[in-house]
Amino acid sequence: MKFGVVFPILSRNRFALILQGIAKGVKKCYVQLSYPNDELGNPIANIDKLYEEGINPYIDEFTEDEYRKIFTTEERKNPFTGVDILDYYKNLSDNIEIIFSNNPVSILKYTKNVLVSDVHTRFRTKEILRRAGAEKLYSLNEILNESIDGSGYSEEYGLLGANYSTDNVLKLFPRGGQDFVNNVQKRLLEKTGKKLEVLIYGDGAFKDPVAGIWELADPVVSPAFTDGLVGVPNELKLKFLVDSGKLSTEELMEKIKSKNISQKDSLGTTPRRITDLVGSLCDLTSGSGDKGTPIVLVQGYFDSYAN
Repeated sequence: MKFGVVFPILSRNRFALILQGIAKGVKKCYVQLSYPNDELGNPIANIDKLYEEGINPYIDEFTEDEYRKIFTTEERKNPFTGVDILDYYKNLSDNIEIIFSNNPVSILKYTKNVLVSDVHTRFRTKEILRRAGAEKLYSLNEILNESIDGSGYSEEYGLLGANYSTDNVLKLFPRGGQDFVNNVQKRLLEKTGKKLEVLIYGDGAFKDPVAGIWELADPVVSPAFTDGLVGVPNELKLKFLVDSGKLSTEELMEKIKSKNISQKDSLGTTPRRITDLVGSLCDLTSGSGDKGTPIVLVQGYFDSYAN
């Protein structure tokens, strides 16, 4: 059977084992990569070369051979890891063929059987392919969303958020998290008399200013959290109010306490979800290396200047 994989992220630890497993189960595996970056900003080509060559990434598509003629080995390498992910993916199996296009429908020239592999844009990609005539159509969250012969599974996210564990084992995104965070909160309250909010976090939602890579390869920052972390902060832009000089200290404190915030008062405060903010803070603190910080305690996050 011929099979197509559309828009996988360019990641050795996130997607390589998945691709290797797919390739082993089909006669021919076509992998369609977006360019010059994947959806997270991981580069596969020098963007300046696109302009030099007159390439329009919105409409131009290439075979692997054509792509190699345009971009040298050095231009394809990740500038931070030094890895040519094109060669890395190709070496996983001898039946993998790579094409380059930012139009998901391009894969249908090769096969009607498609696995949608992007993370955050998967619903749109899948709908485009469905309307264009894909026959067998799945997305990563629909693979291993239930146990197969005793295997692990993630009922909500499937293979999304999977990560390298060993050369032939993947870790899946956690399940059962809601019971866990609720139980931790309950036990901490019993032992300390304090109600703490608890969340499980993965990748933080931030973009590296040097690499230009968006960190969030997981489907969400936090797969489970207690009720007190629901929503977005209700904040006013303190510096705007102070700079205006129109309010006395007492009036300013009263305005903060009342939370009677107009659109102008909140200008410049991006309405991010609390779980994304706190989870990103925790990820930046703990990192993914050898710091050895399985738990991050955040204090004072919900304190108000008026108090």
